[in-house]
Amino acid sequence: MRTGVIAKKVGMTRLFQEDGRHVPVTVLALEDCQVTAHRTGDKDGYFGVQVGSGEAKQKNVSKPQREAFAKAEVALKMRVAEFRVENEEGLLPVGAFISAEHFIAGQKVDITGHTQGKGFAGAMKRWGFGGLRATHGVSISHRSHGSTGNRQDPGRVFKGKKMAGHMGDRQRTQQNLEIVRTDADRGLLFVKGSVPGAKNGWLLVRDAVKAKSSDDLPFPGVMRRNRDEFDHQEADAGLVESGAEHEVGTEVSTEEQERLLKEQEAGAETENTTDTPAADTGDGESKEG
Repeated sequence: MRTGVIAKKVGMTRLFQEDGRHVPVTVLALEDCQVTAHRTGDKDGYFGVQVGSGEAKQKNVSKPQREAFAKAEVALKMRVAEFRVENEEGLLPVGAFISAEHFIAGQKVDITGHTQGKGFAGAMKRWGFGGLRATHGVSISHRSHGSTGNRQDPGRVFKGKKMAGHMGDRQRTQQNLEIVRTDADRGLLFVKGSVPGAKNGWLLVRDAVKAKSSDDLPFPGVMRRNRDEFDHQEADAGLVESGAEHEVGTEVSTEEQERLLKEQEAGAETENTTDTPAADTGDGESKEG
């Protein structure tokens, strides 16, 4: 039982297979998905991994959360979620970045998110009702849901009756979605088909609970190297970067000094002969030779 990740929905596109068939996929981005805390059996009664994703502004994070992030030595996160693991072996170290290679191509996953909000919708749009007759006798109520009450007994409308109301913006989990491809360099997951939620919405991605897990899944997970480990580092003041090292001659021999002196004298004589002014004529004007 492994930890999941928090991903952001980028949008939909398609990928072409080797045989020419194209597969519609949803692109999910891992925006610095990082382990922020642990839940242990001794302290909390269960084992879990707290994961944070996205970069948040300080004014949008509460003081207790800021202190928790500072204690874990991680940046402020926009979204935080917990994923339960079976035992202590499934815990990733605090501060580790989870890579997109945490999942493999062909794996089944469950994705949880909030569906797109549609606002207040009628019964036909919300529940797929057919509406009333579209002929005369139905006065401007063609799309109404019809009668909802009962007889004197029970004399009320039962709870859960399908009527007009708020539609969408509900938490939904879509199961057994297939991972088509992963891109660890850009932190992208390509999932076959659609996933709940609108663009730029946060999603929870975890291993499928109803599908048999492959033995090739990395356990407890794949961590991405910290950026300061592989990004280009500038050399300190007074030092030369290894890529620009070369031999520098600090001393000049006597023969080299004499050769340079002769070249300088020859160059000065050439400039003097070239810049000699023309002779003045009687009327004060000069003529070119």
